[in-house]
Amino acid sequence: MRERRDLSRDTHLLRLAGPLILSNLTVALQGMVDTAVVGHLETPVYIGAVAVAAVIFNFLYWGMGFLRMGTVGIIAQLKGDENHDRLRSALLHSCFLGVVIALGILALRTPIVTLGLDLVGGSPDVKRHAEVYFYWAVWGAPAVLLNMTFVGWLLGMQNARATFYVTLLIGVLNIVLDFIFVFHLHLDVRGVALASVIAQFCGSGLAALFIYGELKRHPGRWRRPVIFNMNDFTALLVLNQNIFIRTLCLIFAFAFFTRQGANQGELVLAANAILLNFQMLVALGLDGFANASEALVGKAIGAKDHRQFRESVRSVMTWGGSVALLYSLLFILAGSWLINLMTDIASVRETAYLYLPWMIISPVISVWCFLFDGIFIGATRGRELRNGMLFSTFAVYLPCWYLLEGLGNHGLWLALMGFFIARAFSLFWYYRAAASWIVDDRIYT
Repeated sequence: MRERRDLSRDTHLLRLAGPLILSNLTVALQGMVDTAVVGHLETPVYIGAVAVAAVIFNFLYWGMGFLRMGTVGIIAQLKGDENHDRLRSALLHSCFLGVVIALGILALRTPIVTLGLDLVGGSPDVKRHAEVYFYWAVWGAPAVLLNMTFVGWLLGMQNARATFYVTLLIGVLNIVLDFIFVFHLHLDVRGVALASVIAQFCGSGLAALFIYGELKRHPGRWRRPVIFNMNDFTALLVLNQNIFIRTLCLIFAFAFFTRQGANQGELVLAANAILLNFQMLVALGLDGFANASEALVGKAIGAKDHRQFRESVRSVMTWGGSVALLYSLLFILAGSWLINLMTDIASVRETAYLYLPWMIISPVISVWCFLFDGIFIGATRGRELRNGMLFSTFAVYLPCWYLLEGLGNHGLWLALMGFFIARAFSLFWYYRAAASWIVDDRIYT
């Protein structure tokens, strides 16, 4: 009976994780294609410009990742509790936050890009092209933030196929438009940005259709007292506040990484940009299991099912660790080929080859922090996520870099590996302390 339960749990996990892995890989592929398209232009300045602008957008969009992460945990718990009215109100709460934040980003776009370029750095040419990219791409902010809420809501409902189709549409459309705008219309970084804006708005429309279908399958009412329940909205804000601080630390860590790489010259900046695309490929692929655990753990907590909670954690750790090994094997066998695919600039290729070994070991080191993130997001434990990230960033990552600065870019990559390890151990420590009662401590009661 135990083996049958484990098999059923693994099957359910894979049915959720499979589409989510494909969704996340589509996102990673989109970023890699953006880099590869400009990587085949005449100068590495365009690669650096997209990389620098991406750091600014990471602050904006990754920082707002709570719109997805907070939504998925709450919706999963409400689904487990079978509260269909509050499924609707939670959707509206997150959408409201997303729209307000997007309008703020558009209103403050000039000071945002000015400050961002000053902080990230880069040569004058890199900054000039990065600024152009930003001003074109920022108009996609409303669609990007709404998509975070929509995808989080669908994932919380365990509709992984819908999230895949939305992400696939965005990714494929973005790639097709990249080639049209850059190589046929010669819009350089402007074309890459415009392709992203159009694709995001099309994704929002498709996601809205899927949500409409889910609401029809889960009958409920749009009740004013539930929608304007300030206790629910306050709980969402508190959770999002902690996730926001956690995410800002994560963005800071990668922005700091990019800045230190930029200080070592345009070649190192371009090589690191390529390898960070590979790291994104790893993170988003492994996040398929983390995302699945968010939905499974959240539903188990909503239903107060301790056995389902433990089995979900066990299954996601087993499968996530196994896929991480496959990633390492991929970079051993095809790492150089992937670098060549990203750019035909010989000097950038040679520089990237030097640091490829870090990408070989990264999957098996970083997988555990990704998986624990998923568990704690599903459990809506924002405080623990925040504290673990603060510790990993300021007590481990930064001290490691300043101690290893003499090793140059190798020291920078080593500090990043220490950052991943610290995140995993800090959340594991919280998990051991909280696992006995976490199921009975829901955010929405």
